[in-house]
Amino acid sequence: MKEVKIETTLEVYDSMTELPKDVQQLMQSAIKARENAYSPYSKFNVGAAILLDNEEIVSGSNQENASYPSGLCAERTAIYYAGANYPKSKMLKMALTASSQNQVTGKPIPPCGACRQAIAEYEIKQDQPIEIYFMGAEGKVVKSESLANLLPLLFESSVL
Repeated sequence: MKEVKIETTLEVYDSMTELPKDVQQLMQSAIKARENAYSPYSKFNVGAAILLDNEEIVSGSNQENASYPSGLCAERTAIYYAGANYPKSKMLKMALTASSQNQVTGKPIPPCGACRQAIAEYEIKQDQPIEIYFMGAEGKVVKSESLANLLPLLFESSVL
């Protein structure tokens, strides 16, 4: 038997005001997107914003459906929009924010597993990491230099 140790390094900011100005603006876009979430079933609103290398910012929010859980998360809404509308652009940075209609979300909330896999696909496709910043409705912000820090043993097409 051989043991493998996996370590992850993340940066934690005490608040949005500590972030670089461009990331603050990106997070503000994610907050605005979060306000457009359609979440009558989970009562959990998520917003995502992505900065592309052409300086465009695309955003998305979670969209639920009565045949819950067949809706779509904010991260994938934004990623797929970027991929469909800006197929030659690279995704540089992503900001995520989540709030609950039932409680205060002061703890940073990372992407779910399905969204991690979707982000990983685009990092592989563009052969470049995507910086990911995530927070709750308020409080601390976590930065990951790449999705690989959040999903170190990712599933990729080379195994197919």
